Amino acid sequence: METENAVNYKFMGRSFNDLSINDDSSAFSDCNSDRSGEFSTASSQSRRLFLACTNSDNSDEFIRQLVSDLGSCSIDEQKNAALELRLLAKNKPENRIKIAKAGAIKPLISLITSTDPYLQENGVTAILNLSLCDENKELIASSGAIKPLVRALRTGTSTSKENAACALLRLSQVEENKVAIGRSGAIPLLVNLLENGGIRGKKDASTALYSLCTVKENKIKAVEAGIMKPLVELMADFGSNMVDKSAFVLSVLVSVPEAKTALVDEGGIPVLVEIIEVGSQRQKEIAAAILLQICEDSVVYRTKVAREGAIPPLVALSQSGTNRAKQKAEKLIELLRQPRSANAAASPSDL
Repeated sequence: METENAVNYKFMGRSFNDLSINDDSSAFSDCNSDRSGEFSTASSQSRRLFLACTNSDNSDEFIRQLVSDLGSCSIDEQKNAALELRLLAKNKPENRIKIAKAGAIKPLISLITSTDPYLQENGVTAILNLSLCDENKELIASSGAIKPLVRALRTGTSTSKENAACALLRLSQVEENKVAIGRSGAIPLLVNLLENGGIRGKKDASTALYSLCTVKENKIKAVEAGIMKPLVELMADFGSNMVDKSAFVLSVLVSVPEAKTALVDEGGIPVLVEIIEVGSQRQKEIAAAILLQICEDSVVYRTKVAREGAIPPLVALSQSGTNRAKQKAEKLIELLRQPRSANAAASPSDL
C-alpha cells in the first residue's frame, strides 16, 4: 500500500484515486450555508428570533407562525418571515426539517419568483439552507424549485445568483435531478456566472457545474455554452485561486470529444503544459491527467502537446511527483514519444 496515497481526495462522494489528489484543502467552495451576511432587523424581531432558537416549544410555534406569514398580504410581513426562516435554517440544522414539515417549502419557492429583490434573495437563501438537509432535497425539487432557482440565476442580485447556484448544486446531489436542472436552462447561466461573477460566484458556479457535468448531456450543454474559454482563462491565472477548481471541471468535461476540441481551440494545451511546469503538486497531477485523456486517441493532439515542450516537465513530474502523478506522466511521455507512423488510423478527434 502506498502510504502517501492512503487518503484519497473526495468531493461530494466521488473519489479521485485516479488523480491522487491529497491536499487537505478542498478544491471547491462547500456551499454549506448561507454566506450572504445578515440583514438588519428591528431589535424586537432579533429578540423574538433568539428566543425561538433557544426554546424548542417556542421554535415549533414560531416556525408555524412564520410559515403562515409567508402568505400574508403584507410585503413587510413576508419579508420578515422569509428572513427569519432563512436564519433559523442557517443557525440550527434541526430546524431545517421542522421548517419543511411545517409546509414552508412551496411558499418560499413562490417568493423566488418575486420582483422584489430582497424577497427573492431571502426566498432563494432559505431554500439553500433547507437543501442542506438531505431529507429535504427531493421534496424541494418535487415542489418545483428548479425553474424558479434558474430564474433567480438569470435575474437576481449577485447574492441571489450565488445562492441559487449553491441550491442547484445541493439539488444535483440527487442524481435524477441533474438532467432536470440541465434541461431547465441552468448550464449557460452557470457558465456566465463562472465567467462574469465575483470570486464567490465563480467558485459557486464551478462547484455546481462540476456536479452537473457528470451527466453527458450536461457536458455537451456546457461546451456549447462556451465554458471552455473561462475555464482556460482561470487556469492560466495563478492568482485567481481558481486553477484547481477549473481543472477539476475540465477533467469531467474532456471525456466527450466536443470538449477536447473546444479545449484545444481555446488554447488550453499550452496552459496545461505551464501548469505541469510551475503548478502545485495537485495542479500538476490534474493537468497531466487531462492531457493524457486528450492524447490517448489523437495523434494530432499528441503532436501539439509535444511541440509545446511538455516532455521535459513531464519527465520531472515522473521523477518527483506522487506515485499516481508519476504513472500519469510516464504514460503520457510514452504516448508523446510514439512515432506517428505507429498509428495506422486517425481517430475521430484528428478528423
